[in-house]
Amino acid sequence: MQRRELLTLLGGVALAHPAMAQEKAAPPSHAQSPHTSIAETIARYAVNLKFEDLPPDVVRTATRTILDTIGCAIGGSTAGPSQIAVKLASEITAKHPATILCTGIKTSPDLAAFANGVMIRYLDFNDGYVSLTHSPGHPSDALAALLTAAELAGASGRDLITASVLADEVFCKILDGLEAVTLGVDHSTVTGLAAAVGSARLMGLSEQQIVDVIGITVAGNTAIHQGRVGTMSNWKAFAAADACRKAIFAIELVQNGMTGPRDVFEGRDGFFNVIARKPFVLAPLGAPYGIMHAFTKRYPLGEFAQTVAQAAVEARQFAADTNDIKEINIAVSRAAIKVMADGPEKWRPQTHETADHSIPYAAAVALLYGNVETKYYDDPYLHDPRLLDLVSRVKCVPSDEADRMEKEFNLCLLEVVLASGERKTIRVEYHRGHWMNPMTDDEMAEKFRSLARQQLSATQTDTLLHQLWALETMPHAGALIAMTHA
Repeated sequence: MQRRELLTLLGGVALAHPAMAQEKAAPPSHAQSPHTSIAETIARYAVNLKFEDLPPDVVRTATRTILDTIGCAIGGSTAGPSQIAVKLASEITAKHPATILCTGIKTSPDLAAFANGVMIRYLDFNDGYVSLTHSPGHPSDALAALLTAAELAGASGRDLITASVLADEVFCKILDGLEAVTLGVDHSTVTGLAAAVGSARLMGLSEQQIVDVIGITVAGNTAIHQGRVGTMSNWKAFAAADACRKAIFAIELVQNGMTGPRDVFEGRDGFFNVIARKPFVLAPLGAPYGIMHAFTKRYPLGEFAQTVAQAAVEARQFAADTNDIKEINIAVSRAAIKVMADGPEKWRPQTHETADHSIPYAAAVALLYGNVETKYYDDPYLHDPRLLDLVSRVKCVPSDEADRMEKEFNLCLLEVVLASGERKTIRVEYHRGHWMNPMTDDEMAEKFRSLARQQLSATQTDTLLHQLWALETMPHAGALIAMTHA
């Protein structure tokens, strides 16, 4: 395979990021000066980025991502954790309130962002990004804060698209330099920074005010990764939402005159020395845009299992009856195993959150039912003897090839060993939804409808979809929030 690579300096080491050549020509990117802090570089980029600077394919991708993320929020709005967040937020009133998605409830801006964030994240169905340092995350989690900021500021659809590209850019470029998984730092740490910058832009903060917001956010909101290992709790859905809540609060503090710590990355006790344990050079902001290398999820489960689920669905052709399957051998990257096949609880998940982060469970569900839906993460499926027996036949092994290629695609080699001894193998490189194998607009719309149909009528869903596709023309993007509830 021919690869065109862009070299990005991370901590003095040149690392390759493939396939960057797909984007159209764009204005020069904004690189960090040796004499400018990371916070200053980001803030300068944030206030100077214009919608008119964005190439058409970037605008289109941002529009599709916002549509997809709002669909995920509607689909997750009735889940238990979402209802906990809504109940908490509904008990608070504010002089300048913001609205919770799918409810029409008015509350304080930070708690609106929090509730919206839980809805977005709960199904594990919104976008994904795997960084140059093998750290995964979900750039669109930041939309929880951006929607609140857009509503408060009366921002246009173009403003929201620009802020979404900006937030994704901050998320992806910071995560590219931070060895988050190795350090035990949760990606919601970066979500908070991205949400703060994008929301501050929407709310009209100055360059210096954004530097202050970054200082407050980074200094006070570093999260640990323990919430995503072993048996998982509701916090898996709450972590990014909480980061968005804190981002909005940091902006409100700065709007009221509070300043933030200087040199929050580079200082003696700053992020580099205390958290990252070494400095990294921020890759140039702008083209190539990070949002162009995030992917859409075809299935509601962790990103490392997207290729696994697709391979398992394709493997059903070899065994109409799963009783004919003796073994299922899955070769994936070591990063995938570390996140989604790291312990016995992934073979016997006891919670929804653990099940949707399990490669063995996802493979068995896809083989047995021919699809992966959120209902399979709860009872009676979690304790179904037939399903669990199939899960027990799954083995996950590390693949050197998958490790070598994981900056380009998330390789899965799934081998089914039949009772007859015959072996059949499915290879999936670019899952449906990967930026090299994107879903069509029709597929995106169908995913949206499947998520919205439980909450909205067909007419309401179609109206909302039409408005989302036309987001660029909306004078007030906050109007989208009112369209998400019956």
